[in-house]
Amino acid sequence: MGTDLHAPLGRNRKTGSRRPGVLRLGRIAASLCLFAIGGFSLYTAFRGDGLERAKPPAAEQAAAPANSPQPPATTANQTADGMPRAEPRSGANVEQMVTGDGSVVTKYSPRPRDGSGPVLVDAMQIGQDPRMAAQPNEALLEDTPFGRLPIVGPDGRRPMDQYARPSSGARGVRIAIVVSGLGLSQTGTQRAIAELPEEITFAFAASGNSLQRWMQEARRGGHEILLQVPLEPFDYPANDPGPETLLTSKPVARNIENLHKAMGEITNYTGIMNYLGGRFLSDSTAMEPVMRDIGKRGLLFLDDGTSAQSKTADVAKGTELPYAFADLQLDGQLDINAVLKKLDELERIARKNGQAIGVASAFDESVDAIAKWSEEAAMRGIEIVGVAALSNDPKNP
Repeated sequence: MGTDLHAPLGRNRKTGSRRPGVLRLGRIAASLCLFAIGGFSLYTAFRGDGLERAKPPAAEQAAAPANSPQPPATTANQTADGMPRAEPRSGANVEQMVTGDGSVVTKYSPRPRDGSGPVLVDAMQIGQDPRMAAQPNEALLEDTPFGRLPIVGPDGRRPMDQYARPSSGARGVRIAIVVSGLGLSQTGTQRAIAELPEEITFAFAASGNSLQRWMQEARRGGHEILLQVPLEPFDYPANDPGPETLLTSKPVARNIENLHKAMGEITNYTGIMNYLGGRFLSDSTAMEPVMRDIGKRGLLFLDDGTSAQSKTADVAKGTELPYAFADLQLDGQLDINAVLKKLDELERIARKNGQAIGVASAFDESVDAIAKWSEEAAMRGIEIVGVAALSNDPKNP
């Protein structure tokens, strides 16, 4: 029997019906063609609106008019792929109201979306990952002739927020204890870091030794830290706090220079604490430019409370500087029982006011007393916090 060369492709030459396998193949081929055409149409419709590279080739950039809009440059507020960063409350309006009994009520309401697309919410607002606590946030440092100095980051984050020890946020009695003078005695510093609980704040003297090493050990141990800067006392120079002391008789530029020299000794601190300084703290003219520089760098200032003539509160309010005052010097008498009595007095102040700050030096008697008292504090409903948690902060009233 001959073959009918004129029979239509895919048909049985006897019955004229399509072969089932060829029919399916034809339908699949047609579907693939339609899918390819549709995909190309969608690409054509949307190209230039997110499907192309955000940055045009150099030749196209050169041909663009000078006044044509340019894509925003990648900054520290963006991830590597260009997604903008935002802090956790960037999508909300925050209002705080004080009630009749003194309680603070915080109201959150959503802000209108700007339609710019998704953002990466950076939830690490207060505190630092313990695994990285000994390393500084590079975005919060600037290189200067005096070393690497703290600054406010491109996203508005301050060193006092980054390096603060997070608190529970619970309402209750809160106490901050600062052990100062670290770095002046190697054995005293080592003992304080080894024996004091992580809730205790450490203050390092700018004139101390091996400060970078001790800072890193303290941070790995969970401690919030401050930097002590020498300020002029009333009986200067008979009582000399050390080299590069800030003096009321020095020009502003010289005092700022000495401040920056001290600041460059270490990193990862939440603020500055005075070392002596009765005369300097009583002179608002000398204080103002120094405190303004501290505040603009995102740091707090802790006044140790030893000068009755201190102008810290007045100057701080005028410069929007976060500040705090120590309520009690704990080791005026170097005896473990005397220090324990002072700690009990600090607790009474805290129960009356809701919070209190105590300051001590890194003497053996002080370290022993604070370690012993701290073990029992939690059982009495006391939370030991970092100084940053108790500061008067204009940005978080």
